[in-house]
Amino acid sequence: MEEEYLVVDPVSRQLSTRADKVVAAAAAELGARVTTELTRYQVEVRTDPHTTLTALGEDLLHTRHAVARAAARLGLRVISSGTPVLGQHTPPPVTAGARYAQSLATFRALDHEQTVCACHIHVEIPDLATALAVSNHLRPWLPALIALGGNSPYWDGQDTGYDSWRTLAWGRWPVAGPPPYFESAAHYEDLVGRLITSHTLLDRGGVYWDIRPSHHVPTLEVRVADAAPTVDDTLLLVAAVKGLSAAGLSSVRDGRSAPRPQPEMLRAAYWRAARDGVRGQSIDLPSGRLQPATRYLEQLWNTALPPLSPTDRTHVRTARRQHAEQANGADRQRTAYRRRHSHHDVVEHLIDTYLGKPPVKTDPSRT
Repeated sequence: MEEEYLVVDPVSRQLSTRADKVVAAAAAELGARVTTELTRYQVEVRTDPHTTLTALGEDLLHTRHAVARAAARLGLRVISSGTPVLGQHTPPPVTAGARYAQSLATFRALDHEQTVCACHIHVEIPDLATALAVSNHLRPWLPALIALGGNSPYWDGQDTGYDSWRTLAWGRWPVAGPPPYFESAAHYEDLVGRLITSHTLLDRGGVYWDIRPSHHVPTLEVRVADAAPTVDDTLLLVAAVKGLSAAGLSSVRDGRSAPRPQPEMLRAAYWRAARDGVRGQSIDLPSGRLQPATRYLEQLWNTALPPLSPTDRTHVRTARRQHAEQANGADRQRTAYRRRHSHHDVVEHLIDTYLGKPPVKTDPSRT
């Protein structure tokens, strides 16, 4: 899996443009597993493949510590949030490179508000046709994953009123949001080919649907959630995707058809989930009626838990109890803000929780 982080100055709590320096320093330990992203504020890391949540968690904690150590040596800190809290400039400083330059020339102001960070989870499914069939089964669960992973309520010092503002910002791309229902591998190849021919995509790497077959490794990539504040939050998302994917694969092998929610209702459910998170209302896709988001999430876990191993299920139950007490990352960011109505406190909270440490209460004398 891949995680994207933001680099911040610990004194001003503003974004730092020295992410490339952090990447260079962290590469001494992580090698090619750490890299730059679109803006000079961002760092991306990736793990090795794993089969258990425990092993993946150890890998994630190792990569987070390595990046944090590299940043600290430069007098900087790292946070995991779907959007910046402070210091977002428009347009942002873009990382040097031919592909980023081509993106800016093609998509123009779309690149100006893409200082956003996500959590990308890869599930090994080597056969394209099977991967697309599993994607069809995963589509109805995407709004629940948005709500579960909501961790981007602020944008440049303003509360957007959304738990996942990144979902709205990212959805502006021409090939983003929920993927189509694919009838076959040929359907997928034809559509992607047409999008490239029409110069809507730069290449296959620009397919930004929230579920997509990877163009360089034999996986199905689920990329719908915000960057998670802690490793435990990431693992909860991974468990959901792993269980849902296994359930979907079982349905494919048994010949069961995937649900086909109306695209308009799926997009409406996206909006509602991005706004309300886990504490509000969700849209029941079959009926179109509102229901508590907690009911939708319970349906998700009723599907995702059975395929998991006993060890993974125990991990999930523990994480869900903690999540029920603290809600999602967006709720925790707002809790940090309410202490003194300070966005600086939100950034400090994210710094403190990046490595899983308990939040540190802010000294009222600090500004």
